[in-house]
Amino acid sequence: GYDDPDVLDRFAAGLDVVTYEFENVPVAAAAHLAQQAPVYPPPAALAAAQDRLVEKRFFRQLDIPTPAFAPADNHAGLTAAVAQIGLPGVLKTRRLGYDGKGQALLRTPADVDAAWQALAGQSLIYEAFVPFDRELSILAVRGRDGATACYPLVENHHRDGILRLSLGPAPDCPPMLQAVAEEYARRVLERLDYVGVLAIELFQVGDTLLANEMAPRVHNSGHWTIEGAVTSQFEN
Repeated sequence: GYDDPDVLDRFAAGLDVVTYEFENVPVAAAAHLAQQAPVYPPPAALAAAQDRLVEKRFFRQLDIPTPAFAPADNHAGLTAAVAQIGLPGVLKTRRLGYDGKGQALLRTPADVDAAWQALAGQSLIYEAFVPFDRELSILAVRGRDGATACYPLVENHHRDGILRLSLGPAPDCPPMLQAVAEEYARRVLERLDYVGVLAIELFQVGDTLLANEMAPRVHNSGHWTIEGAVTSQFEN
């Protein structure tokens, strides 16, 4: 039904607002629905978050630092990306990857061909491996009136690519780090004229925060807000 305009029109009839709960909804469907009713978060946020290459370039346009990256759409492109960025690195599908799926860690030159064999045929991005101190996420919310608010930074622990533990607020987190994360979130929210909840996953490297990816929705690292905050991410 995503690609059937008649189904989308019937779905939108009488609705006051449309939202989505994961970022693999086709942008064209969200844009079509936006002609019938407000879609929050806006389809532009969906477009930016769906493709890891578009997402990383979007962060860079906003002067938000990221790991080094390069497109790797064919074997020659991957070889060039590895030569430019070096090893170790991570080869990822640009679309539809989650919970560590669609990713391969490249430590040695021999890993390059093996990863290509596993992931070839899809649009790919190669990223530098970041020896981070910890993984953090910032959850931010922006209202239709442009008012914004941020939750405290959260420290995340993954196992087998899946989030197992979130510590909120993140322990031993200096106010400077919170301020930097909030500024990055504000730039994204304002550029997209965002409405709703946004999560940005970050790598902490010393006093620096690198943006890994963003999610235009409520986020599993924010579930603590149900009991742990005056207003939960879902209410926002």
